[in-house]
Amino acid sequence: MSDDDPTRSLARLRGSIDNIDAALIHLLAERFKATQQVGVLKAEHGMPASDPAREDQQIARLRRLAEEADLDPEFAEKWFNFVVAEVIRHHTAAADAR
Repeated sequence: MSDDDPTRSLARLRGSIDNIDAALIHLLAERFKATQQVGVLKAEHGMPASDPAREDQQIARLRRLAEEADLDPEFAEKWFNFVVAEVIRHHTAAADAR
């Protein structure tokens, strides 16, 4: 990156970051739409809100993907745990609403 104008380079990089952030938000919204459907299905059939075995499989999978992508696996796991906590909260609310 050898742009002579650091201000222009910074603006370009920040524009890329903003686009990535927007894509992440949209992807998270799609993910939560799918997990909300899972929560309804679980509630309708009396299934538990959390599935520790599935969560363990996903953590292992995401850690591998993070390593392949040169992303800190610990960060990937923390992100996943944060998201799963919110998903379980939604699933519990769906079960309580029934």
